[in-house]
Order: sequence, then C-alpha cells, then structure tokens
Amino acid sequence: MSSAEAPVQVERDGRVMTVRLVNPPHNFMTRPMVVGLADVVAGLAEDSTIRAVIITGGIEGKFITHYDVAEILAGAEGLSAEVGPRAAGATLAAAAGLERVPGLGDALRRTPASGVLALREIHDLFLAMNRLDKVLIAAIGGTAMGGGCELALACDMRVMAIGAGEIGLPEALIGIQPGAGGTQRLAHAVGPARALEMILEGEGLDAEQAVAAGLATRAVPADRLMDEARTIAERMARRSPHSVLGAKRSIYFGATARLPAGLAEERRWFLSGGSTSQARDGLAAYAAQVEELGRAPVDDPDAAAAWRDGRVRDLGGES
Repeated sequence: MSSAEAPVQVERDGRVMTVRLVNPPHNFMTRPMVVGLADVVAGLAEDSTIRAVIITGGIEGKFITHYDVAEILAGAEGLSAEVGPRAAGATLAAAAGLERVPGLGDALRRTPASGVLALREIHDLFLAMNRLDKVLIAAIGGTAMGGGCELALACDMRVMAIGAGEIGLPEALIGIQPGAGGTQRLAHAVGPARALEMILEGEGLDAEQAVAAGLATRAVPADRLMDEARTIAERMARRSPHSVLGAKRSIYFGATARLPAGLAEERRWFLSGGSTSQARDGLAAYAAQVEELGRAPVDDPDAAAAWRDGRVRDLGGES
C-alpha cells in the first residue's frame, strides 16, 4: 500500500504533527486505521520533538462518519450464542490473557475472537492518547458519529466546522451501546444526565450545540477549521511536556480514578449486547442501509444528505 493510500497519514511541521485518517468514500473507522493510529501514538510516546497533534479526516468535508458497521457485525456474529455481562467480562479477560501468549495474538485475530480483541485494542489506543505528554486536537470537518465521536472524545480538544455535520453516539438506534469509550468520556464531557439522554436518544449535535453542551471546544466556519486547529496546536506546543502530562494524568486518571474500570464495564456490556439477535438484526439492517447508499450515484442529493447528517433510522426495536 502506498503512503497516499494508507489509512493513517502523517505530516510534521515544527513541533506540530497532523494526522489524517483516510478511508474513502465515507471515511469509516476500521481496524487497519486503529492499528495505524496506534503505531503513530506509540511513536509519539518516544518523540520529544512533537508537542501537539491535530487529528482530522483526510477526505474533504469528512471526519470519521462512524466505525465500520460491517466489522462490528462480523465481531458480533463471531459469538456462538448470546452472553450476559458476567460471561462477557470473563470472555474479555480470557482473550486478553491469550493475546499475551507469544505468537498467539495474530492467530486469535483469524478466529471468532477477533471482535473481542479489537474492542480492547481501541480502548488501549484511546487510553494511550490520554497518557501522551502532547496535546491532541480533533479538527472535525464532517460527521463524527459513533466511533468518530469516541475518537474525538479521546482527544484533548475538539474544534468543529459549522454546518459540516453532527457529533454523537447513535448506537442505541440499532440495538447496541457505545463500545469505544463513549459512555465514559461523553459523561465526563457533558455530565452523566445529559450523556445518558444523548445516548438513549441517539442524538447528534451540530457544532454550535456541541460547544454549548461542552462536547466541543469551539465552532468555526468550515474554511477556517484547519487554521484554527493549527493556531491552537502551536499555542499548546509551547506548553511544558511535564505540565501537559501532569494535567492530563490528573484529569483523566485522577479526577475520577475510575476511567479504566469504567471502560472495562463498558466492554462487558457492549460485548453482551452485541451477542443478542436483536443487535445482530439491527446491525445487519443498518449495514444494508450503508450498502444501499453506497450504490447511489455520488451526485444523489438524498444519499449525500444521509452521509452528511450521519443519521440512522431507529432499528433497535423491541425484543
């Protein structure tokens, strides 16, 4: 794969790094993107020359629409039967233990356990981002629903383009719950009551609403998005790495002292919920919507509006 086709593309300019995430045409998040971003974050942990990082979509007018539903569905279908939260916790713990056995991790990813491993992988990535001594700024130039919202929440600051799309967690509309840290980080950003309402309603916020709720740092015209993100990044790059690290560790891991425990609870319920027939039906129905939209002509205004708005029909139904 050439650098131009890589899902994670990196540019350096002085003490600021820009990371562009690329998966045309709709910029869904996928495991290769997660792995590529994890490699970048691991490198940043050892790099004292970079002080601030901008994370943005590498396709004009897009951030991360959401995580690839086909991958989530494949992970859910890898579970042979419905599992409760207690059994899901045991499954996750067992998979994590096996993954640490030399040479076994790659083999496990070729089995039905791959979805379980991917869930922990994305949690580990976002926690690693929280532990960096650099300031991470999400420059959101398009829809950021589901996994896109969770990625933005894992950044330290969020700048949104006005009129470019919404941010939110719509998973409940297809019968599952957020699984990449959304329940924890959204509650930290907007408060538990507002977060619960947003998650249960599958609500998306535009740029101005996101700022008012405390979910976004600021809203700017679309043509100023990257300039604004760059201005913030250059200002943050002047901060002492020690002070950045101290502030991030104190807030992310000291203010509640329960984020890793909360993420573990989220993993159990996400895995348990994804194993139900209701969730699989919802995921399959939404995947069919995605496929149908993907077949629409690129100039189809209805299809364009659907991708731009990031909205899904309520497919959760009743069991």
